[in-house]
Amino acid sequence: MAPSIMRGLLLLAALCCLAPISLADDLQGHAVQETDDTSHQEAACHKIAPNLANFAFSIYHQLAHQSNTSNIFFSPVSIASAFAMLSLGAKGDTHTEILEGLGFNLTELAEAEIHKGFQHLLHTLNQPNHQLQLTTGNGLFISESAKLVDTFLEDVKNLYHSEAFSINFRDAEEAKKKINDYVEKGSHGKIVDLVKDLDQDTVFALVNYISFKGKWEKPFEMEHTTERDFHVNEQTTVKVPMMNRLGMFDLHYCDKLASWVLLLDYVGNVTACFILPDLGKLQQLEDKLNNELLAKFLEKKYASSANLHLPKLSISETYNLKTVLGELGINTVFSNRADLSGITEEQPLKVSKALHKAVLTIDEKGTEAAGSTFLEAIPMSLPPDVEFNRPFLCILYDRNTKSPLFVGKVVNPTQA
Repeated sequence: MAPSIMRGLLLLAALCCLAPISLADDLQGHAVQETDDTSHQEAACHKIAPNLANFAFSIYHQLAHQSNTSNIFFSPVSIASAFAMLSLGAKGDTHTEILEGLGFNLTELAEAEIHKGFQHLLHTLNQPNHQLQLTTGNGLFISESAKLVDTFLEDVKNLYHSEAFSINFRDAEEAKKKINDYVEKGSHGKIVDLVKDLDQDTVFALVNYISFKGKWEKPFEMEHTTERDFHVNEQTTVKVPMMNRLGMFDLHYCDKLASWVLLLDYVGNVTACFILPDLGKLQQLEDKLNNELLAKFLEKKYASSANLHLPKLSISETYNLKTVLGELGINTVFSNRADLSGITEEQPLKVSKALHKAVLTIDEKGTEAAGSTFLEAIPMSLPPDVEFNRPFLCILYDRNTKSPLFVGKVVNPTQA
């Protein structure tokens, strides 16, 4: 390989706002090549769902291992879809490392099935839904001087719904603005200035985003929110606005995890799973929680009365995926040994940056009409107080695709 390596730039963005929305009038689902076999089409994304869940927990454990004092929040679907799309242009070890690092075994699932799974996943997530807003997108920014392989452009368009834009990377400031504007628009203004600096020798930039806003099926009343203590650790306590609702919940105590497990549904097909470990049991929770346990929680319904306290918060996390994915075996694509000749054959190419940013907002607002009230019968006996006033886990799960959209840990709700 030539000693002069032209740089590729991979940028990722994700957004999750647990708040009310007015669905944009122009929100449209991306087209996908339909087949006559609807059952096969529906099964496509389900085939890769277990891999995405395992990938999510692999990344979570990496981030938790790096620091036990920081919030964690990321979108495994966003990261996986971007790198799976990149694999379309990778060859040799670069190609193998990416797909295996994402958790796929090519002897068990053919590569064509993997890409078909992502195609169906992205198509399903982008269907217009007036109950919640969930959109994903991919943007491919190509240097005016670069000639990309036609099959690569065709595949990323058909399989990953990617848009392609010609851009002058030699004007770094203008190129940076165009990319940031694309992400800001795609994330409905929630992710701004993702790209801080941009090299003039960049050949292409791959931008992926996912945006979610939902309405609680059973909202919290704002007048019941009060300031209460949140125990970050034994030494640190912070004041947070704590939402409160007395009622019936999908809530149970899991002895194996020594944790409370709470499922809160959105209007639509997304469920938020909140897991609150007992004091001193966070490590036990992180060690034992896996895809199988999560699936059991989501399959079995519990009906329990409780006086629930959940913090109102807004956190934002940004990650350098070169470090995180390197621990999962994805290394070559970032090195001078990268083989991305399926993208362009003109010059050697590698990924110089991989950024992932995710934002989580939780508040009371969850109804389309202000002032709506939910009344429900609860047992006469005094319900337990379940207060999320110490570090807890949060997983947002799409029931249609059986995929984890977002995974996180709230260690300090006041840490933006």
